[in-house]
Amino acid sequence: MNRAHFHRAHFHRAHWHRAASPWWPWALAWLLPLAGCAQRFQAPGLGDQQEPALSGDGRLLAMVAERGGRRSVRLVERLSGRELPLQGLQRGQPHRSPSLSWNGRYLALILQRDSRRDVVVLDRALGQLRPLPLPADRLPERLSLSPDGRRLAIEVLRQGQLDVELFRIPAHEADLPPGTPL
Repeated sequence: MNRAHFHRAHFHRAHWHRAASPWWPWALAWLLPLAGCAQRFQAPGLGDQQEPALSGDGRLLAMVAERGGRRSVRLVERLSGRELPLQGLQRGQPHRSPSLSWNGRYLALILQRDSRRDVVVLDRALGQLRPLPLPADRLPERLSLSPDGRRLAIEVLRQGQLDVELFRIPAHEADLPPGTPL
C-alpha cells in the first residue's frame, strides 16, 4: 500500500464517522465511566459461588457457595476477602437466597430441611436465628430483606403460581445505624 492510498483510505473512514455518526460522542460519554467500574471479587476456597447479596453499605457480601453438592451461605468482608463466621447456621444444611440488611447485622435466607423450606433471619449481633413461619401452602423461592431489617419480601410458590408477599418481622430491632460496627 503506497502512502497516497493510505491517506485516502484513512480520510474516507474519518469522513464517514463524522458525517454518519453524530451520536458517538454521547455513546462514549456513557460507556467510558462504566469501563472502569467492574471489579472482580475472589473468595478462594469457597467453591462455586452464586446468588450474591451485598449489604447496603457495600461492606459485606453474602453468597451461596457450593462444595461437594452442598449449598451453604457464606459471608465475606468485601475489601479484605475474609470470611466471617455465621453462628447459628449449620453448614451441612442447604441454604439459598441470602439477603442482608444495611450494615449486615441481619441475614435472611431460606433453609432446606428435608422436603421443607424455612425462612430464617440471623441476627449476627446477638447470634440468634429466628424462624419466620409461613402458611403451609406457601413454598419460599426467593427473598429480599429491607435495609433496616424489619421487613421481608418473599417470592412464594402457592398453588402453582408465584406471588410476592411482604412480611413485617415482629419484635425485631432495626439494624444498627450506618457506620456502627457489630
